[in-house]
Order: sequence, then structure tokens, then C-alpha cells
Amino acid sequence: MQSTLRPLAALPEPGPDALAASRALAARIRGAIGAAGGAIDFSRYMEQALYEPGLGYYTGGARKFGAAGDFTTAPELTPLFGHTLARTLAPVLRPPGRELLELGAGTGRLACDLLDTLQELDALPAHYTILELSGELRARQREAIAARHPALLARIRWLDALPASVHGAIVANEVLDVVPVHLVHWTPDGPLERCVAAAPPAPQAPPPPPAGDGVPPAAFVWVDRPIEDAGLRAAVSRLPVPADAPGYLSEVAPAAAALAASLVERLASGIALFIDYGFGRAEFYHPQRRQGTLMCHYRQHAHTDPFFLPGLQDITAHVDFTAVAEAAIGAGGRLAGYTTQAHFLLDAGIAGLLGRTPADQPGRYLPQAAAAQRLLSPAEMGELFKVMTISRHCDLDLPGLGARDLSRLL
Repeated sequence: MQSTLRPLAALPEPGPDALAASRALAARIRGAIGAAGGAIDFSRYMEQALYEPGLGYYTGGARKFGAAGDFTTAPELTPLFGHTLARTLAPVLRPPGRELLELGAGTGRLACDLLDTLQELDALPAHYTILELSGELRARQREAIAARHPALLARIRWLDALPASVHGAIVANEVLDVVPVHLVHWTPDGPLERCVAAAPPAPQAPPPPPAGDGVPPAAFVWVDRPIEDAGLRAAVSRLPVPADAPGYLSEVAPAAAALAASLVERLASGIALFIDYGFGRAEFYHPQRRQGTLMCHYRQHAHTDPFFLPGLQDITAHVDFTAVAEAAIGAGGRLAGYTTQAHFLLDAGIAGLLGRTPADQPGRYLPQAAAAQRLLSPAEMGELFKVMTISRHCDLDLPGLGARDLSRLL
């Protein structure tokens, strides 16, 4: 996910309809806060901001991906990403009856690129299943696949819940980073949960501006409360955060770990690939990372205020890959690989795929080379993004899994 860090004052204003939808979502969140007695945990806020039916960021109709959206993902940069990933998946999917499950397929571009190479490698899955909550994105995915692979459309299935089992492969590219997280604030009195409350009305406040006339002030404020959930308290107690680190703020993501466990439990045989930005636990909770990793993306700009225009911006957090690995192994999986995106793609053959584009045709070659550089560069996506491969009843020697092993960092 790529966007440029900007102060709120520099962000573009939404149109009247988008602003009205954001206000409607804010009102719904305030209703949840009232029903909860005055505050909700941040995980609940993030869930509503992203997934509230009809109004959340991923369940509304706003354009999210690519140059016209809020951020750019690896599949939007270049088809080389999907073509390379397919080389890892092909040996798993080649046996008859195998299936591929993709979580959150975005515009459908990754699906199209995977199908390109899987067809070339004679490894098309019997079914390509997409778990997608957004009706708008489902429509875009269907349109994209129908345009690129009309003969394969009958193999595509859309779901709004996890299937009972998967025999083949699971791909979760930039999915775990948008699973709701809890915020924990370490104080002199011990760790507290950072929650969300409704902002009190300003005295003699003027009426709100009409839709489209400026961005409204934040409707929410932070409030710290004791951690009520016993499971969350236990998880926090195991984190490598010094007890004498008051002011330290970070995320805890039990839902992401639970999702990884659920996916592995359903993986009857095959592999699950988790591709996202994040760290092992020691680096995630490093003493110098005192404000956590929470980030918001709006119109190709990044900032750190999750209360800005709820429903119109993405809210993300880096992934604690140690927690993901622990959950996956606990669900019966095996850690088959953990490395950087750069090492994974290079081992899976991205250089050779780029070489198929003639270098003496700069109009074709240079854009792909520049995109590959973004995928691989340590200053871009190459080091921050990690690839974790979990296998279950599958011991194949797969392209990409021979890359530099970083499991010692988990």
C-alpha cells in the first residue's frame, strides 16, 4: 500500500455526497458509543469505519485502489507481481480439483494476473473463490475477469464468509493490515485500553456547514479505560513492552491472529500466503516505536488521524507476524517460509519474467522495470512487506520459499 504522508490541512475535500455519507456513518458510530455507555474500544470503531454495511470504507461505493483511489497496491503497480506469485501457487494447484481462495480481491487485477500465468503453466484451479464484502468491488472484479478471461468466469465464485474447507491455496495480499485492532496505552498505572468517545459539543457552536463546504471537525475523542477483556489483558501482559515505558502506544490485533487461525483450520491441504507490511514481535514493539503503526490513507495521502472523515479513508496497522505465525501453527499449520517481499519475488523468478519484455522497447520495458524496482527496493516495498507461507499436509518445494529465511526474527 503506497501513499504520501500529508498534514490534514493539505488533504483534498470530499464531494457533497461523500461528505453526507461520512456524516451518516459518524452518527451511527455515535449511536454505538451511546449504547455502550459512553465509549467503545478502537477495534469496534475501526470495524464500523471500514465495514459498517453500506457506509464503511470497504462496504460503501468509494473508489479505493489505483491512481484514482486512496492508495496503490502491488497488483496495481504491475502484472509482474501476480505473474510471479502464480509460479509459487502453480505446483499446489496443478493436481485435479484444487482451488484458490483470495481474500479481498480489490479491483480483480491480481486475480486476472494469476489466471494469466496459471493458465500458461497448466495449473488453473477448478475453482477460484473470492471472499469479498464490498458489492461495488465484486462488480468491478467480475467486470475485470470477464474482460480478461471470459472463458474462465464460470470458475469464479464469490463468497461473503469463509468456506468450510480449502484444498489448494489461500492468498491474503494486504488483508491482515485492515483487520480491526485494539489500541493499548502504557501508563504509570499500567496498560490501559485507548477507546473512542463522542466529542462534546462546543459551547454556542455555529451550525455545521452545508455538505461540501469544508471538512467538519472530528466527531470523536480518545479516552483511556481499564482493559476489560481478559483475553486482551493476557495478550498485553506477554508483549515485550517495558513496564516502565509510560506513554508507549501500540496496537494489539487478536482478530488478525484469529483470522489466520481460521484460514489454516479450513486449509485441508495446501498453502496459505500472507503478504503484508509488518514485523516480528520484537521489532513491532520496539522501544523506539512509541506511537505504534496506525496509519490512514486518503486520496493517495497518508496521515495518522483515524477520526478524519470516517468511511472515506482506509485505516491500517502493521502486522505482528509473530502473532500470525503462532496462531497458524496452533491451528495445525507449519511455517514453510517467512521472508521479505523482495527476496520472495526474486526467488520466485520476477527477474526472468521482467526479461520477457524486450529492453530495446523502452515504452514497454521501462514502466515495468520501474514498477519492479518499487516492489523490490528496500526504500519502497521490498523490505517492509513480508511474505509468510503456512503449509498444511503439503511438502512441495515451491518457488519463492527458497529465499532468505527470516523466521529467526519472529
